[in-house]
Amino acid sequence: MTIAEKLIAQADTALSMMFDKEPPNYVETAALYASVLAGRQNVATLAVLYNHARDADLRETIKRSIDEQTEWLTSNAEKALTAAGAELPAFHFMKRDLVDRPLDIPEEARFSDGEIALLLANMAKTSQLAVLGAMHNCYQPYIAKMYQDILDKATDYNYQLMKLALSKGWLPHIHKIRH
Repeated sequence: MTIAEKLIAQADTALSMMFDKEPPNYVETAALYASVLAGRQNVATLAVLYNHARDADLRETIKRSIDEQTEWLTSNAEKALTAAGAELPAFHFMKRDLVDRPLDIPEEARFSDGEIALLLANMAKTSQLAVLGAMHNCYQPYIAKMYQDILDKATDYNYQLMKLALSKGWLPHIHKIRH
């Protein structure tokens, strides 16, 4: 998307938010609810992974995932539901603290940093597919724009996670096939 197209999309979204007062349809509302529930669960899961991680770069990557993506999308989905007059899901997970240093968990009882990196990649892939599906079912430009924004952030995050996993040797070796 060019810069001009992005500016036009932003303007269209702003105009839609000001003048188009149609509430989200059932499909959009269901996707917003799913975003909130999955986001709350993912924050809890990511906090546990953060506390298991030993590598400082990996811990920072997990923290960015929580702050810049998961909590951002959850908060925006909650705002969209509230603005539409919907009640927020009552289901919550326990708030877990991100400890300053890795917890003293025996090696056989915790995830390794490489396993955590692969878990993050799988969580990201699953979340992004769900977000993409939700975006494709949108009729409200402001909701579609919210999903587009998180997908933009997510692709940047995936690239950084891939570079980290490559630099640390955490990706599994895949044998090449000779033809």
